[in-house]
Amino acid sequence: MSNEAINKLVANIEKVIVGKTEAVKMLVIGLLTNGHILIEDIPGMGKTMLALTLAKSISAEFKRIQATPDLLPTDITGGFVYSPKTGEFDFKRGPVFTHILLVDEINRTTPRTQSALLECMQEYKVTVEGLTYALPAPFMTIATQNPIEYQGTYSLPEAQIDRFLMKINIGYPSLVEEIKVISEQKIKHPVESVMPVMTLEDVVKLQEQVKKVQVSSEVLEYIVKLVSSTRKSEVVKQGASPRASIAIMKASCAWAFIEGRDYVIPDDVIKLLPRVLKHRIILHPKAVISGMTPELVIEGILKQIPIS
Repeated sequence: MSNEAINKLVANIEKVIVGKTEAVKMLVIGLLTNGHILIEDIPGMGKTMLALTLAKSISAEFKRIQATPDLLPTDITGGFVYSPKTGEFDFKRGPVFTHILLVDEINRTTPRTQSALLECMQEYKVTVEGLTYALPAPFMTIATQNPIEYQGTYSLPEAQIDRFLMKINIGYPSLVEEIKVISEQKIKHPVESVMPVMTLEDVVKLQEQVKKVQVSSEVLEYIVKLVSSTRKSEVVKQGASPRASIAIMKASCAWAFIEGRDYVIPDDVIKLLPRVLKHRIILHPKAVISGMTPELVIEGILKQIPIS
């Protein structure tokens, strides 16, 4: 297995998700690092199809949760249900027991329910009534949210959002791409014809190969300097934690692997830094009012910190 297998996977997903190579590769980074991805975009951009196509391409089990205000934590994790036959309470597994879990419009459910995913995303297990159940491997959460519709939504708690490796968006297609999208769906949706190009065992092997990608001490120092700079910025209320440094390192290793290298270079870090950091930075209200954004803060940091 090599980056050739990755190229085949990306090409397979692009049979459904047209012209969004960058977004597809970011999702693959999440897969290779056992990380979770938050997709923020308006409805109709193919977020659900992106997750489903990834699952079908790797022979993975796929489950989808539609987040609503009345969704309960046990609707995600599962719980104990009384069995009249045995007279005992049996554990009924929730949809989180899968390989690829899509949580659609995650900000439409309450923080209590959102938090049901905390243990799942961090420790890859579920604890109910004092009993712990391991999740399948690999396990990946893909959550979506609408960036412009705030009525009836709940902001993700900082502890929750920090569990996402990256925050990405898909974006509008070009004229040519949109024509191709609608023409291909005239008879049936292309996702119905997607065939697997690798197995779950292949995915696990690729994850192990990514762990072997080398990161020099100079690159590690560069990562830490960039992340720690977010904590010193005057416009930032809360900077990124060491978990962000780990996320950048892991994502950079995956990107280097996708690019066919067994070592990380500073350009890998620079490319991924906005996607890994922008959802982890909280700005002072005055800075937000003045037009400052996390993206601008990260852009300024990249200019200030020299490459090691």
